[in-house]
Amino acid sequence: MVRFSRGVVRLLWRALAGGALLLGFIGIVVPGLPTVPFLLVAAWAGGKGWPALEARLLAHPRYGPVISRWRDHGAIPRRAKWLASGMMLLSASVLWFTALPLLARVAIPLFMLAVAVWMWRRPEL
Repeated sequence: MVRFSRGVVRLLWRALAGGALLLGFIGIVVPGLPTVPFLLVAAWAGGKGWPALEARLLAHPRYGPVISRWRDHGAIPRRAKWLASGMMLLSASVLWFTALPLLARVAIPLFMLAVAVWMWRRPEL
């Protein structure tokens, strides 16, 4: 087993947090790319190796409360559930008319359905 020094491990956590944060920023302007899940990963990874970033994300006026509700209760806001469900339905509809094999056109929407069922079972707070 490879053992890394604390500095290397901290650098890896920071790289994961920074990459997730970058994807979250891209998600702000690119339709269909979610923002909050990447911010959740950034806060989680930041807590492991970049506490200042974690604190800054938790203090953010818009995204901080969402991150805190997820951490404390596993809650997803109702508006986010509706938006995610709509995007999954739109994606499944478009996917059906592509040239992908039938197995992919059936399996991917079934996976999205499983995600939607899991998501709607989460608390809303």
